[in-house]
Amino acid sequence: MKQYFRSGVGVIGVVLLLVGASRIKEYPSPNAQAGQPLIAQAIAQRPATQTISNTEFAHHLDQLIDQSPFARARWGVKVVSVSNGATIYERNARQQFIPASNMKIYTTATALELLGADFRWRTSVYVVAQPDANGTVDGDLILYGRGAPDLVGEAAENSLEKLAEAVHARGIRRVKGAVIGDESYFRGSSLGDGWQWNDMQWYFGAEASALSVNGNEIDLNLLPAAKADATPEVRVAERLGHVQIENRMAPGNRAQRSTIGVSRGLSDNRVEVWGELAPGANGFGVRLSVHNPALWAAKIFAAALKARNISVDGETFSRSFRTAPSQRFDPSKATEIAAVTSSPLSTIATITNKESNNLYAELILRTLGRERRSMLSTAEPPGRELGDDEAGTELIKLWLGRNGVASADTALHDGSGLSRLNLVTPDSATQLLTAVARSGNRPFRESLPVAGQDGTLRGRLKTIAGRAYAKTGSLIYVNSLSGYVITTNGETLAFSIFCNDYTGRGNSARLIDEIVIGLSGYPKTVR
Repeated sequence: MKQYFRSGVGVIGVVLLLVGASRIKEYPSPNAQAGQPLIAQAIAQRPATQTISNTEFAHHLDQLIDQSPFARARWGVKVVSVSNGATIYERNARQQFIPASNMKIYTTATALELLGADFRWRTSVYVVAQPDANGTVDGDLILYGRGAPDLVGEAAENSLEKLAEAVHARGIRRVKGAVIGDESYFRGSSLGDGWQWNDMQWYFGAEASALSVNGNEIDLNLLPAAKADATPEVRVAERLGHVQIENRMAPGNRAQRSTIGVSRGLSDNRVEVWGELAPGANGFGVRLSVHNPALWAAKIFAAALKARNISVDGETFSRSFRTAPSQRFDPSKATEIAAVTSSPLSTIATITNKESNNLYAELILRTLGRERRSMLSTAEPPGRELGDDEAGTELIKLWLGRNGVASADTALHDGSGLSRLNLVTPDSATQLLTAVARSGNRPFRESLPVAGQDGTLRGRLKTIAGRAYAKTGSLIYVNSLSGYVITTNGETLAFSIFCNDYTGRGNSARLIDEIVIGLSGYPKTVR
């Protein structure tokens, strides 16, 4: 997951920390390869003809953890051979851990199997009343989303701009009704179960709407004033009034550190910016989530229509599944006049895992629940409707069970890993990785970050670049890494490493990397 706050000077004032910055992020940790890790040294020092026992190998790994600054943390590790399923090493492998973004391997692996790598999302424009000979629609224009993660406003095939062009090509020149952004395709909450309130203003806590656009996020650029007594500037690319900025910044003193605060309302798009930014100082960039993305998409679409000389008489608004039954939209009773399609799921899963994109993972989860709900035999909860996110997590458990993965000890509450209610075991993670590897599901493995080369592993594991494929995960007090490593003898090992409850200084991802580098030297002739 990319950092959401950027600065030319790398200094973030204490005010930002108070409004939730650095709550969760994926980051490339400083490399742990200044020298060979303890276990790699131990193996390298042995004669080429001498093997190492599993017991000795495990002892070296235990030493690596127990003699590190991170020994007080709670560690869970499982390593198995993909070829024969033999356990190479385990530590607390059946205990439950918060996986952070390792949750995404459960979501993407299941979706690629149950939806298929070629699955695509369709975004449509509907009318209830057919346009007349003059190109006038006597009614509303409905922008209907089905959860496409990569829908954007413009400059792409899967865009609202392309939809507006298609509407114009149909000869429509006037809409007497409204432009409605309809997100009713998904049922259930647009936020994950167990998400923390101060995560939701940042881009990684964006709402998972069936009508999402531009990643449901905006960039704010905070710039110093040109004159000493002028107010620092806030620039935002959003020009339709969906996001309102209240700039309370004041010019600061160059001799002092800048302190900048940013806060977006929990149920609106009012953004307050305050603090001090000195003239001549470097600016900051902030990535915020957008509330009610379906309405935002409708506004962008309406503007694209206007740019093509299609007039709209009515207002622009959004509609969800919570609309009264008498007012709900039924696509089967309307006419589709335009549509665009997303990239295939294989591409979406790759972005999800390599970039650790929370929104993509949540939309995949809800799509899974919406499209494959019929596979579930469980009854609806009494008195309420099962949300698509809940159906999605039930389908993950169903798929795990069908593939021999222990799921009794898992608690799944979202698709991305932002929820602290998620609990999984290293044992279940390695069973999943082994099952997927044996199934020949290449799109899943290809979706994982590659050591030292791309995604969230671009800056990590450089000494074994190209020989490890793994999903990173990080929350405050949590680091995780699960995937595959190719040993020097060409054997593929599946591993899952969780570090929970570490409150000290330092980054436990460094030790995780040392463990993986040690695994890369694991000899195939181990006895």
